[in-house]
Amino acid sequence: MEYRQLGQTDMRVSILGYGASPLGDVFGTTDEHEGARAVHTALDGGINFFDVAPFYGDTLAETRLGKALKGKRKDVYLATKCCRYGDGSFDFSAKRVLSSIDESLARLQTDYVDLYQVHDIEFGDREQVLNEAIPAALRVKEQGKARYVGFSGLPVRYLADIACLVEVDTVLSWGHYTLLNDQINDELVPLSRQRGFGLLNAAPLMQRILSDAPVPAWQQSPPAVKAIRPRLLELCREHGVALSDVALRYALDHPSIATTIVGMAEPDYVAQNLRVLDFRIPDGLLEALMGTIAPVKNQMWYEGKPENNLS
Repeated sequence: MEYRQLGQTDMRVSILGYGASPLGDVFGTTDEHEGARAVHTALDGGINFFDVAPFYGDTLAETRLGKALKGKRKDVYLATKCCRYGDGSFDFSAKRVLSSIDESLARLQTDYVDLYQVHDIEFGDREQVLNEAIPAALRVKEQGKARYVGFSGLPVRYLADIACLVEVDTVLSWGHYTLLNDQINDELVPLSRQRGFGLLNAAPLMQRILSDAPVPAWQQSPPAVKAIRPRLLELCREHGVALSDVALRYALDHPSIATTIVGMAEPDYVAQNLRVLDFRIPDGLLEALMGTIAPVKNQMWYEGKPENNLS
């Protein structure tokens, strides 16, 4: 396992991070025992960064992760979030940020998290995010319930816009550094170097499009993006490798991203992802994949309030 410094924090995180959303049955029903085994397999493989949120499975993922990490808390860096919840609600008020941390700590069976993130800021009123949610998260840090503070979201230009206005420790971007999309490089990567915050990347398999697993019905990629998936799978089969291995290796190789977070809930899948650490993309395959992807490169849907769409 390789470890990288997360911005200006004292955390050296594994380049492969554990995304706990599948523990909340986000991608289908997960056996709790198997989920715990997956967490322990990750720990044994050197993964030390675990990311979760109350939104995942309407608190189920936090509860299960807390149980699985019992007795292992000091061996990991634990991140959770606030402001987005499983009943479909968003609440970026200072009051909710301050109460949400206590609820998360109870479920995670700990008295602090290493990273507290305002979740999917594009769904919040811009002024409330800037003047309530993030300042309240920073108060949580002052209280000792979180060691560091950050925020997350999908529209990468909006993340960069907000990151210019606040002092946070990390920014989590998802879906914008994959085989299909490299827009994280446009503004957010240079900004992270300039301002010193740590950069986290999530969803390198683009919610299973870049794998041979069934794509969830709720996946929102444009039809043209989904349509090239069979050809990507075929190219990888011709080279005797799995598309998911290539996609993950590609994401892990970005030098400015501290950790790439992958959702995992089965021990075998964790083991497969760990093997990617020693995987090399066959000569010529990446060029062939990129040629197929070129017509749909960086095609992305938008989520959030319309006024926050800067694309």
